[in-house]
This record gives sequence, structure tokens and C-alpha cells, in this order.
Amino acid sequence: SLCAAAAPNLSYQELKDLKKANVLHIDVRERWEIDRFGKIPESINIPLGELMEALQMDPTEFKEQYNQKMPSKSDPVIFSCLAGTRSKQALGFAMSLGFS
Repeated sequence: SLCAAAAPNLSYQELKDLKKANVLHIDVRERWEIDRFGKIPESINIPLGELMEALQMDPTEFKEQYNQKMPSKSDPVIFSCLAGTRSKQALGFAMSLGFS
């Protein structure tokens, strides 16, 4: 399940269309889940338990850790997980930190 503030639930096709527009996709599943079920192409994995810290990192540190430019508070970001519960939590965390 996928979450974005504008559309709390996205379809797979909507995600594919958004990814063409250079949207950052953060998969908040645990690393073992990625190993077991596979990585979503062009997503970065930041387990939910690390997300608050990651979104508050220095941009250089974020780039080193996740090999991706850190999103600004106004950049479009999509969160995904297995069932939708963690991605909704991730959305709440990001919004509480000032992400729009």
C-alpha cells in the first residue's frame, strides 16, 4: 500500500505515473522484508524505525547513507510498505517534521 498526503492511497499505475515525474519513493519495510519479498525499483529503503532520524539528517549524511539526495520539505515523497499501516505512520512522521 502506498501513501502520499494529496492521495492517501495510490494505485500501482498512479505510482508508476508519479515515478516518471521524479518523485522520491521511500519503502519503509524492514530490510529482511526487502530481502524476502524484493525491492521496488527506484525506491530507497528506510525502515520506519529509522525514518524520523533520516528525515532530520544533514543532507550530506543522508546522501552518504541512502545514496539519494535528501528531499526538501516541499519535494514530493511517496511512502510504501506491505499493507499500508506503516506508510500511513511514515506520512504522519514526515508531516510532523514539516514536510508538505
